[in-house]
Amino acid sequence: MRTAYSVETVRAAERELMARLPEGALMQRAAAGLAAACGELLGKVYGSRVVLLVGSGDNGGDALYAGARLARRGAGVAAVLLSPERAHQGGLAALRAAGGRVSDEALRDIGRAGLVVDGIVGIGGRGGLRPEAAQLARAAWESAPVVAVDLPSGVDADSGEVHGEAVRADATVTFGAYKPGLLIDPARERAGALRLVDIGLTLPQEAELEALQHADVAELLPRPTPESDKYRRGVVGVVAGSARYPGAAVLAVAGALRGGAGAVRYVGPAADAVLARFPETLVHPGPPDKAGRVQSWVIGPGIGDEADALEDVLAADVPVLVDADGLRFLTPEQVRARTAETLLTPHAGEAAALLGRGREEVEAARLASVRELAAHYGATVLLKGSTTLVAEADGPVRVNPTGTGWLATAGSGDVLSGVTGSLLAAGLPARDAGSVGAYLHGLAARRAAGPDGAPVLASEVAAHLGTAWRDVTH
Repeated sequence: MRTAYSVETVRAAERELMARLPEGALMQRAAAGLAAACGELLGKVYGSRVVLLVGSGDNGGDALYAGARLARRGAGVAAVLLSPERAHQGGLAALRAAGGRVSDEALRDIGRAGLVVDGIVGIGGRGGLRPEAAQLARAAWESAPVVAVDLPSGVDADSGEVHGEAVRADATVTFGAYKPGLLIDPARERAGALRLVDIGLTLPQEAELEALQHADVAELLPRPTPESDKYRRGVVGVVAGSARYPGAAVLAVAGALRGGAGAVRYVGPAADAVLARFPETLVHPGPPDKAGRVQSWVIGPGIGDEADALEDVLAADVPVLVDADGLRFLTPEQVRARTAETLLTPHAGEAAALLGRGREEVEAARLASVRELAAHYGATVLLKGSTTLVAEADGPVRVNPTGTGWLATAGSGDVLSGVTGSLLAAGLPARDAGSVGAYLHGLAARRAAGPDGAPVLASEVAAHLGTAWRDVTH
């Protein structure tokens, strides 16, 4: 599992370690890892040209010491000092001793560079770049590959928010631990490929953020045993679709069936469309409490204004996933009154409506928004988007690493609701069900899009869920 820690936690771990090490040893560890990563990106270090964008803090010191190591290997290294009088003196002396130099014409040197190292602002930075730094960052992006030191300058390490201009990196070399901002958009898209350098920090067991990997998902996935029947595997109740949106019902049922459910009970007006596609579905005209035994309910995709079933479903003593139109009629009091788990799955626009603010505010502050929603409703919240987040009122937030832009297509959220509902029915807690569902959903979209990327339909994503399952378990 990939974990991320707040700036405060990382700083505390650094102080504890530095108290036990010779002065400067921790910075040398970071610089060694940074120089090695830069060397790999360059391919050939000897004869290459490297430009360091150097700020006033330890981030700039890391860049200078790494530049010295590259210079000793034969690279031509020039340092652009944004605050010459406050540059790290030890790092600057090491660079000069190794044959590096201080740039006297920054834009010229950047234009000739084979690699630019962003050491402008460290993890303690707040707000966007100042005008001079922003100009250099833009020039670097247009001229050469950019490697960010610890995180791209100008982004918020703890939240992933970007206030103003920020560096856009091709790769980020981060030290000791991932920072939340490296895993959450809009900052994540500026970080490029991530590389973690172990510098020996001792960190708490509980992180701020978690990102599941294949092995974690494989361990969580429910598998049938020889004694299993459809009830032991989990029966999902799906309340979805309407005369206007029958496809939402079909897609939600598709996600549930391909997500591993033992059976799906469909309640709603789109039974004919569902049976035409999936004859194994059990259908009922409603109300939901008369449809038969289920281990979870999914309600909301495509129901329009037909919200009569919502109160009936929320009264059930089984986990409930509320999505799409169902969210419009939901109140915090209804959710907090439940004894079983509730999982809400809004996209940014729906989350904005629930929070009473603009969509752009949610998209700019995804981590804060998902945490606020989870606390307000006393529920687990899966916030869909460029980086899907899963949060409870307390504990680490999960971020999904398999998302792809190809999921921005009509109906893909209905499929996600179905597969996640099947995992709830199989007995996974809401946070695990949401995390695993999003992971499989993203893998399926990548499979459907192919190695070079191509437009996909939500139905194709559903069809590739079985392949995504096999990718994880084999």
